[in-house]
Amino acid sequence: MTIPTSHPRRWAILTLVLFAECMDLLDGTIVNVAAPTIHDALRTSVSGLQWIVSGYALAFATGLVAGGRLGDIFGRKRVFIIGAIGFVTASAACGLAQNESMLIGCRLAQGTAAALLIPQGLGIVRSVFGARDQASALAVFGPVIGLSAMLGPVIGGALIDANLLGSGWRLVFFINLPLGLIAAVGATVLMPESRPDRRPRLDAVGALLSALGMGLLVYPLIQGQSAGWPAWTYLMIAASAVAFGAFVAWIRRARRTGSDALVEPGIFSHRAYVAGLGCILVFFAGMIGTLLVMTLFLQFGERFTPIHAGLTVAPFALGSAIGATLAAAVLAPRLGRTVLQIGAVVVAGGGVWVHQVIGAHGLHTSTATLAGPEIVLGAGIGMVIAPLFDFILAAVTDTEVGSASGVLNAVQQLAGALGVAVMGTVFFATLGQSGYVAAIKTCLLVQLAAMPVLALLTFLLPKRARDDARATVEARPSPSAPEPLGPPAVQKLAAEPATTSR
Repeated sequence: MTIPTSHPRRWAILTLVLFAECMDLLDGTIVNVAAPTIHDALRTSVSGLQWIVSGYALAFATGLVAGGRLGDIFGRKRVFIIGAIGFVTASAACGLAQNESMLIGCRLAQGTAAALLIPQGLGIVRSVFGARDQASALAVFGPVIGLSAMLGPVIGGALIDANLLGSGWRLVFFINLPLGLIAAVGATVLMPESRPDRRPRLDAVGALLSALGMGLLVYPLIQGQSAGWPAWTYLMIAASAVAFGAFVAWIRRARRTGSDALVEPGIFSHRAYVAGLGCILVFFAGMIGTLLVMTLFLQFGERFTPIHAGLTVAPFALGSAIGATLAAAVLAPRLGRTVLQIGAVVVAGGGVWVHQVIGAHGLHTSTATLAGPEIVLGAGIGMVIAPLFDFILAAVTDTEVGSASGVLNAVQQLAGALGVAVMGTVFFATLGQSGYVAAIKTCLLVQLAAMPVLALLTFLLPKRARDDARATVEARPSPSAPEPLGPPAVQKLAAEPATTSR
């Protein structure tokens, strides 16, 4: 193993990577707050609004693992710059969109660009920071990412209410332009090129099969209600299972024949890892879907302004930060996977409290009355999010961590798209019959029902999180494993052999 010295411009390069991360995080939370305003301005349909919110996550999930592989093939700097330019272009197009169809198409393009951009960041950071400096670099990620998630709804609401030059909701997309341009230009000037010593091949068939499975699953869930749930919606959902099965069969065949598979097929042989994928789907679908419908309730039902709604949901992020810190520093090391079950109980308790508050106050629910239960609900969310990926990755071998991490992050994005589809469908279906209060209360009950499922699935996970100290010494990435992505990648960065910087 070769351990590089740190690049002289390493902190400037880290800043560029964080700009890219902030764009991605802000884009999700800001658009949630902007969704009601977009709905009114463009007169979107219910399904159109769901596509505007979830299309980004679906495209991101579809291309995430393949995007990491493209960086390995063509160079991470090059793909990072292409992704940043693509993200800026798509964001500008979103801000200029004149109708529902144009905005949906631009959101899909945004997600595709993000799938190229985001996976390169940690590989680049790993290549420019020496072993002694990597811990310091990693320590910056958490606060910056957490602050971005916390401020996103507030920034989004402020931009919409500012309505500069009559721009309204369009500013939530234009804010990406300076961040993306700084990332693209700065990368061109400052970043060294980096790629693995061995250049893999892109598994195009595997990428297409996984994308097909995701599309066949999400499309009928969004379009089903407006179409009256005809037979083709159920056939497409069944076909998605066939596509995912074909994907697993294909990557196993690729491994047997010595080809480069999109992911390491062995990860699906671990029962605990598959159960972990179920945890990701159940948890993130419920969480992201609930946050969206809460924003819809506040702006459509309560008639809150965007900034008022953004400030109202901010306690979720505050509670999440508290819960994540408590779980990572105290509970997970002492209690093991029990912390996940405690987190599920806290989420359920917070959800019941929010349900009771809205039930008691109806359309006169205030920001102050929601703050306490939102903090509790957010704390439970943080207690689950912080250690969840570590427990799931403990189910795979060291050589499988890269692929396992990439798939987890893709499934997390897919879960977000599914959550928007399912919760949005429940919200609008109930709204048409019983009104806003019943709609949000029904969605909260759906999230509440998911918590026992999450708690039961956690019993299949390893009792302890992955031993990072052991992994640092023993980890050897599989030749076909893509770059680790997202939260597991941050924890795993120092555990991977250094790549070649050019």
